Amino acid sequence: MPGHTATNMDFTPEKLTDEAFELLEHLVRIPSVSREEAAAADFLEAWLRRRGLSPQRHGHNLWLLPPALREDRPTLLLNAHIDTVKPSDGWTRPPFEPTREGDRLYGLGTNDCGGGLVTLLQAWRALTARKDLPYNLIYLASAEEEVSGRGGVESVLDKLPEIDVALVGEPTGLEPAVAEKGLMVLDCTAHGRSGHAARREGVNALYEALPDIHWFRTKAFERVSPLLGEVVMSVTMISAGRQHNVVPDKCQFTVDVRPNECYTNEELLAEIRRAVRCDVVPRSTRLRSSSIDTSHPLIARLCAMGRTPFGSPTLSDQALMPFPSFKLGPGQSSRSHTADEYICRSELEAAIRLYTELLA
Repeated sequence: MPGHTATNMDFTPEKLTDEAFELLEHLVRIPSVSREEAAAADFLEAWLRRRGLSPQRHGHNLWLLPPALREDRPTLLLNAHIDTVKPSDGWTRPPFEPTREGDRLYGLGTNDCGGGLVTLLQAWRALTARKDLPYNLIYLASAEEEVSGRGGVESVLDKLPEIDVALVGEPTGLEPAVAEKGLMVLDCTAHGRSGHAARREGVNALYEALPDIHWFRTKAFERVSPLLGEVVMSVTMISAGRQHNVVPDKCQFTVDVRPNECYTNEELLAEIRRAVRCDVVPRSTRLRSSSIDTSHPLIARLCAMGRTPFGSPTLSDQALMPFPSFKLGPGQSSRSHTADEYICRSELEAAIRLYTELLA
């Protein structure tokens, strides 16, 4: 069977948490920077098989199907990612050595997204052992999330059954993030004409770029999201000129655009191109803003459980999911990509309890 779960497993929250904590310690010891997740995926695959499970794999992505896949039932995807960013220079503890200090476990990837990875797995195991689930439940440990790589979740969606909704285990303090900003990176080029700086010859491309840079700085798009606020644009890089006495004939700058769910990337790109004089080339339009209706049964259930929906400014694999999705995971987004990243054991247990109560 595609995702068989051992029936003699102790599925109490305490036991599940102990095992999740131990698994996370093992994963911290295995460097898994984006596109270099092979060793971590190998370990996780072997760990699953030792427990009688039958993971499927594509590249560095692993997934588990339910013991009995029913086409007449909706399908829910549980997703978290294996990969991490590179450790920053500010770590005061070894980033690849799990360090326990009281309730905390320090180590690279513990918060983003190891906590969600191991707790969603344990929830999947406990839930698929039940005989009364009215839906199909799939668990996916994906790769390349931190770089939005094409070898990650995007590469396996066509290999999975049709998904109706996804729960993404990013750190949210176990509050549901029901909307998420997208991302477009624009490479812009303003053109001039070179000349000698001493004689005011030519057309200075830097000066040609200034009105467009000012527009990017001050533009306020009309549609404002109640959850995500305004579309945000920031000029983050600029380059022009070859030497001090030559008027530059080209000025290149980069703009980081964070769309809300009120616009498609294509809509924003068209409006930007109409407004500025420089050439505008998007690196990609595939990382879209996402949202789920707050009346969706899972969100309504979370609200009834006392949870508070919010909008998230940070990007996740949701940007590549063409179906409704939301984020809900242990840990805090503010710890992600920071030195001395950590997760708490109590947060892991709370996540397992919440996932199983929500989905049972």
